[in-house]
Formats: sequence, structure tokens, C-alpha cells
Amino acid sequence: MTTRFTDPRGSQRFRFVRHAFTDGVAELAYAFDEGPELVERVTFPGAPQVPAGREAAFAAALRLLHIVAGVSYYKAGIPETIVVEGEPLDEDSASLADALYLHGLAEFAYRNRLDLRGRIRFPFEGKGGGTAPAVGLPHRSLLPIGGGKDSVVAVEAVKSIGAEATAVWVGNSPLIAECAARTGLSTLNISRELAPGLFELNQLGAWNGHIPVTAINSAILTLAAILYGYDSIVFANERSASVATLEYDGQEVNHQWSKGFGFEKTFHDYLHSHVASDLDYCSLLRPWSELAVTSAFARLGGEYFSVFSSCNRNFRILGPKPADRWCGQCPKCHFVFLALAPFMPKPRLVSIFGRNLLDDESLAGAFDALLEYKDHKPFECVGEGAEARAALASLAERPEWREDALVSRFRREILPQLDKDELDIDEWLKPGASHLVPERLRGALDALG
Repeated sequence: MTTRFTDPRGSQRFRFVRHAFTDGVAELAYAFDEGPELVERVTFPGAPQVPAGREAAFAAALRLLHIVAGVSYYKAGIPETIVVEGEPLDEDSASLADALYLHGLAEFAYRNRLDLRGRIRFPFEGKGGGTAPAVGLPHRSLLPIGGGKDSVVAVEAVKSIGAEATAVWVGNSPLIAECAARTGLSTLNISRELAPGLFELNQLGAWNGHIPVTAINSAILTLAAILYGYDSIVFANERSASVATLEYDGQEVNHQWSKGFGFEKTFHDYLHSHVASDLDYCSLLRPWSELAVTSAFARLGGEYFSVFSSCNRNFRILGPKPADRWCGQCPKCHFVFLALAPFMPKPRLVSIFGRNLLDDESLAGAFDALLEYKDHKPFECVGEGAEARAALASLAERPEWREDALVSRFRREILPQLDKDELDIDEWLKPGASHLVPERLRGALDALG
């Protein structure tokens, strides 16, 4: 008799059942109580046999992926007890998982009026720590491509120093594939198949909401780096990703938590201590603001203008997608338009988006949220309110922009309330100090300056 799924919100335990890797496919199994298994599969194309000397690192990376990817399923029921079957986690691994599930699900908890503090406790035995051995990874980088401006800027910076690299992405987006092809790099497309039962659980009333996708992709790429042979995973997350979206009941809620520097440092250190000491994990753009990145993107010229897209509606799993690369209605479209406007000729920018978003009075509330004017910034991967204000203040001084509906409104109603000393756009183009970029890629950092 086949066991049927039931509403996971009534479950008592969430189980990490097993994980395996066969013929290039990682299989990750989870379950609520004694219910049916939820089996996710991640496929690595053309996967070789795990190279000799990397077996232990690969096993550690596979286990890490099992734990990290489980966040997609745990959130459906958030039961009080977490069970890791098989070999127990050590304290360091449990601590990483605790932080990932608590902070990575903070937006999910906020929107569902839940409090996960004190509820998420991964069991462990032993402390862990130390340093994992080096496994002789070749000096080349995996560069995750998301289809937007940030990853393009990082790719071109790495190309400028002649470093060997591969553009990589997870999922089957044709938009990302086209952007990756435009880089001229070798490419690697890894597929992720969520457990079909997850969608059945959603229909039964499971909890649903935002998850830390970047953390999951980071764990997938860790396995890829060990399998194919890369000594660095180089993301393109800028410093504004570390800034919380809002604070609620004493807890910071950051839509971009797994893109922030705190997660980056924790994950980087964990790879060195538990997977391979010669595998680096970093973000090349970490010292830079969103405005600095858009400035660098605008300087690249028109090579990518027709293929990039940051509109998240293009990348949703379910639901309709826009007919064009930019829907013009979501916060990502609004922010990217605003951030590019100070650095790109107006006709070129309008041609990319198909219309002038700053001359549409119906979008006033949407842009107010970006400015953090009367509201917190949107739950999207957008820059800080202060840099959005600096960008709009810059446009308010330019004849070609100042009469557009939303720029004119900003100049009349909002600008007089702001401290003009905090609106200097040039300050946002200066780099910060914190980053984890390895020595062999430091020249790419200089290329961004």
C-alpha cells in the first residue's frame, strides 16, 4: 500500500533520510515523520568518476548539499524535531545549518507570522573544527551566471586578467544560457529537479515562501568544484546584499541573507575546515555598491545590453513569465532602471526596457519603496535605500531626466526632506575593504576600480 502525503504542518519530525551519487546524479532524500520520501535530484552533465584523492572531500560536499538543500522541504512543515539519519553532524556543521535555516528563512517566517527562534536545532555529536586537507584542485574558477548585470561584470573582470574560468548556472533558463554564451567562456549547466512531492505538499496547505537559493546553489557548486576540478567558486554579490530588508521583533530580516558577507565568510571557512583547504569561496564584487556595479556594467558597452535580464519574473519556477526580458512591474526592473540611469545615455536605457519607467506616475509607490520613503525596501535583490536616493538626486539635476514624472515628484516632494550631504553619488562608487577574493584573482578586483 502506497503511503500518501498529508499536510506537513502537523508533522513532528523532519528527517534527512539519505544521500547518494550515481552516474552524475546526486540524489537527496527527505521525509516528514514516516511519510513518503521527498527525493530531489541534481544532475551534473558529463560527470567523471570522482578523481582519486578527492573521495573524502566529495563525500563531505555531498553531505553538505544534502543538509543545505533540505531547507526547501523543511519549511513546508517546520516540525519541532530535526533528525539526521546515518553519521551524525559535528557541532560546526550543525551550527552552520542552524544559522542557514534561521536566517535564510527569516523572510519566510516574517511573511507567515512565524517565529523560528529556538525551534531550529540540528543535532550533533563532537565539535569538529581543524582544517581539511588540500586535494590538488586546478587553478581555475567557477563563475555563477544569473543572467543579470552583476555576474556579467564579474565575468569580464576575471577575463581581463586571463584567469581560466567557466560560466556555470543551475536550472534550465534559456535567458541565462544566452547570457552565458555571450561571455565566450566554457559553460556548465547543472540541472536541479525538486522533489515532485513538494508541489503536492503545497496543494495540501504546506507552509511556503522565500528560501536562501544562493546557499543551495553554493552547495551544488561545491560538489561541482570537487568533481570537475576547480579551486574557486566566485560569485558576484555586492556589499549592499549584507544590509537587512527590515528588522522585526528583534530579528533582522534580509531577503538576500545568503548573498551577504556573513554567509559568505561562514561558508568559506566551512569549506576550508570540512571539505578542502584549497577550495575558495568568495564574491568578487563584495567591496562594491550596486551603483558601482551598474557603473561598471554601463562601461562594458553594448555587448550584453540585449541579453541581460535581472527581472525575477523570468526565473520563477511556476506562473507566467513576461513576454520580454523586462516586465517593468517588479522591484528588480525598477531598481536596475534607476541604478543604470546615471551612467547610461537615456535613449539607450529606455530602449533596453521598452519604456521610461521614471515617467510613469503609477509607479510612484514602487519607487518610494526603493527609496525607503514611507516603507521598507522591497523583498527583492535590490540596493540600499540610500543609494537609490543618491541615484534619483543625481537625475534630478540633469535636464534630460528632471522633468520626468517621478524625478520631478522626487525633486518637489522628497528631496527637500533629505540631507544633501548624504546624496553624493560619487561616494557610492568607492570600494569598501572586506572581501575574501584569493590572491590569484586580486587583479580582477583592480580591474573593477
